[in-house]
Amino acid sequence: MERGVPIRSVSRAISTIQAINQMGSLSMMQISKLVGVPYPTACRIVQTLIHEGLIEQEPARKYYRATALVESLSQGFQGDSMVVEYARSHIRTLTEKNGWPVSVAVRVGTQMVVRDSTHAETSLTFERYYPGFRLPLMDCASGRVCLAHMSQHELDELMRWVGLVGMPEDRELTAYVSVNSLKKIREEGYAAIGWGQHNLNPGKTSTISVPIIQHGRFEAAVTLIYFATAMKQDEAIERYLSDLKKTAGQITADLLAEKESQILEQVN
Repeated sequence: MERGVPIRSVSRAISTIQAINQMGSLSMMQISKLVGVPYPTACRIVQTLIHEGLIEQEPARKYYRATALVESLSQGFQGDSMVVEYARSHIRTLTEKNGWPVSVAVRVGTQMVVRDSTHAETSLTFERYYPGFRLPLMDCASGRVCLAHMSQHELDELMRWVGLVGMPEDRELTAYVSVNSLKKIREEGYAAIGWGQHNLNPGKTSTISVPIIQHGRFEAAVTLIYFATAMKQDEAIERYLSDLKKTAGQITADLLAEKESQILEQVN
């Protein structure tokens, strides 16, 4: 199939489903703002998605929410399920030890998508972050760890895609890659962001993220989230980086052991 500019109406419909899924429910005006389309366009998109059974209006107010049919869009997708499965017990252990929530995120296009987290298992959080929550690749610690472990070819392909179809905020990625040293992040094995802006409570939390590497390739990021006012970034790194790296190493070891087990089963 020839590569070219995507169909904008399809892209906007997908963005609408993602926005509603992430926030739980949205008004038409909120959809218009979040998706970046005029109000009349938002109305047509919503009407189409209602017709297809993917979203519905709430009974008591003019807010729109996803239906169970949305789950059908992921049927048959396995993807990084093994990473999530083997990470779950380890991130829970880390939260039990330090108190702070921990998440596992993977890259999807120019965003990092939360696949699992322990926000629901600790009181040290402002919000619960469910699987599917998205963060801009260049503006989150997990995204920067991901970028740092890309090959030059992968980076070049990502830049090409951003230039072709990226939103204005995505194009900031180019500036980040050219100005900041991804090599330093890769060598130190972590990325940290203070007073993060791209979450449900902008400016209230800070993060430290480390990679899960398998066979030399980035698989996912493990991120610890803490209250920005609780401690300075240097103190948080000193306290928690070692445990984060240990957790990522344990997940990697479990994944490799499972792969080896599968190979032995095939041989036998």
